[in-house]
Amino acid sequence: MLGHVGTAGIWLSFISASLGALLIGIDAVRQQRGGSPFRALDGRLLIPVTVLGAVVATVAMEWALITHDFAIAYVAANNASVTPLIYSITGMWSALQGSILLWGLVLSFLVVAVFFRYRSQADDLLVRWALAIMLGVEAFFFGLMAGPANPFVATVGPIPATGAGPNALLQDNPLVAIHPPLLYVGMVGFTVPFAFSIAMLITGRVQEGWQVDTRRWALFAWTALSVGIVLGAWWSYQVLGWGGFWGWDPVENAALMPWLVGTAYVHSIVVEERRGLLRVWNLSLAIAAFALTILGTFLTRSGVVASVHAFSGNSLGPALLTFFGVIVVGSLLLIAWRGDQLRSRVGLDAAFSREGAFVLNNLLFVAFAVVVLLGTLFPLLYESLHGTTVTVGAPYFNAIAIPLGIGLLFLMAIAPVLSWRHASGKVMAARLEIPAWAATLTIVFLVAFGVRGLLPLLGFGLGAFAAASALRTLFLDVRAERTRGASGLRALLGRSGGGMIVHLGVVVLAVGIVASTSYALRGEIILPKGQVIDFAGHRFEFLGMETVRTPVETQTLARIAIDGSSVFRPGVSQFVGRATQPVGTPAIDSGAFGDVYLTLDGVGSNSASSTATSISGLSAGSVAVGVIVEPLLPWLWAGGLIMGVGGLLSLSPERRRRQQQAAASTVPTEVVSA
Repeated sequence: MLGHVGTAGIWLSFISASLGALLIGIDAVRQQRGGSPFRALDGRLLIPVTVLGAVVATVAMEWALITHDFAIAYVAANNASVTPLIYSITGMWSALQGSILLWGLVLSFLVVAVFFRYRSQADDLLVRWALAIMLGVEAFFFGLMAGPANPFVATVGPIPATGAGPNALLQDNPLVAIHPPLLYVGMVGFTVPFAFSIAMLITGRVQEGWQVDTRRWALFAWTALSVGIVLGAWWSYQVLGWGGFWGWDPVENAALMPWLVGTAYVHSIVVEERRGLLRVWNLSLAIAAFALTILGTFLTRSGVVASVHAFSGNSLGPALLTFFGVIVVGSLLLIAWRGDQLRSRVGLDAAFSREGAFVLNNLLFVAFAVVVLLGTLFPLLYESLHGTTVTVGAPYFNAIAIPLGIGLLFLMAIAPVLSWRHASGKVMAARLEIPAWAATLTIVFLVAFGVRGLLPLLGFGLGAFAAASALRTLFLDVRAERTRGASGLRALLGRSGGGMIVHLGVVVLAVGIVASTSYALRGEIILPKGQVIDFAGHRFEFLGMETVRTPVETQTLARIAIDGSSVFRPGVSQFVGRATQPVGTPAIDSGAFGDVYLTLDGVGSNSASSTATSISGLSAGSVAVGVIVEPLLPWLWAGGLIMGVGGLLSLSPERRRRQQQAAASTVPTEVVSA
């Protein structure tokens, strides 16, 4: 029954999105040729129907997972009768078909949001084209679910009694309930600026400020994607047992690439707003960000890459790759068609200016994205041409990421103090005096306390430089608000204040990355029961083993006391169902100044359980424990949270816009009419 309801919901969304895109497109063509829209068949009336179908399908899938309806093959493969409620709910995006359903649900809500945002301009030709394009994208994804990615296919053969259960790594941490949905909101959110960019190219209305208007949609998507990526790194750190947070995995890169291009876009659109520059560039960035989300979807869901994050092989690859090709080729043709209209009437007055800094910022972000793209695709291309596999590892990516990261930190410090059009070196030096002193004193202080290493010290110094510059800008904004008689907290709202908070979050995140990767200490210690072992400035004592059994899993845990106080339990878990391989469960002693990361690597052969690895030669009653001491790593998670807060604050209306609206409201009606 639920399978039929869910399938009906998918087909309802697919048909309504397809028909809506077609009707709105026909109306737009008629309007563009001077005719009037055919209102008797207004395709916009089908937009709520697409949401209805998506909600029906989602509710059907979630109810099937919660009630363990194993008559649906997807539920039988990704759920078990003993799966806890939270992991039954998250099971919808734990595998291929359900993840596409989540994508379609988010996109359908976005289409409705865009429709209501521009309802007063509903008859505008450009808005019509944007809605038609978004509905076309929605029809594509629901078409996948109506065909090769149907999540409601019935179970073949006897209905299983218990179900296979989720992947072990997807039922070991509640972050799986937050991280994927935020990633999807971020990646799907770039559909909005893409749709408006294509609509501008189709209509030729590229100089009316629509690109600036869609910046907030891009900023919303960027904020969700930023927090989602950081939470994904946190999930990887807590679950995978390797002590790291970013491995340059192809699927990680698939989320990073649109984030890099999206970051360039939300910066460069400011230049178009203030100076009317970079129109072609901004259109290209908006299109590229969306195209990279489709490419990332292909990498994640086609089975072409081997990754702990990727879904298994399937038949979606050709459809996704074709869709990606249509987007890229079609966009390039439209840009070439409208090339004359895209040219700006003004040029860059001076490279040494705020817009010059934004241009350099964009070049660094796009170069970073290109490097990641090449490193991600090269193994696939090499294998397709030569039939053998090659690996592009962390050294390649780090060789580019480190210098680009240093350059971006430097630009974060100087860009806020530069003037538009042309910057005076003398004025800039005066504005950077305090940030420069902050950087210098930070490096001197760290060296005095024994911190060594050129690149880490440079990173810390530039972090202090950028943080002081952002704080200086915030201080001036607060003072300006108070001068106008308003609360200083209003300075935190809008693009300037929110942007500076984002910069502070990036600095905190960067410091956490630099410290944890530069000064981490790794090792394996053998702990006989009752003995105290010193390692990396900490004392470790093995107190004994314990076994915890639940209907979902069996855990073998080692109780380890750190520094004579708190007890932590690294272990190995064996989940029921398809997750037959034991999964390591790290234990983390986390504090403001760093983490102590513990893994259970093995136990003495005479005391091994069925889940923990037995090590011959290790005396009974002893355990081998992996220890990683990572300074300031929690700052990475804190920095991501600060970035998210700053991004949300940036979505509030600009102070200047609020003041203009307030001034307009005080003008007598007859004057406004005149």
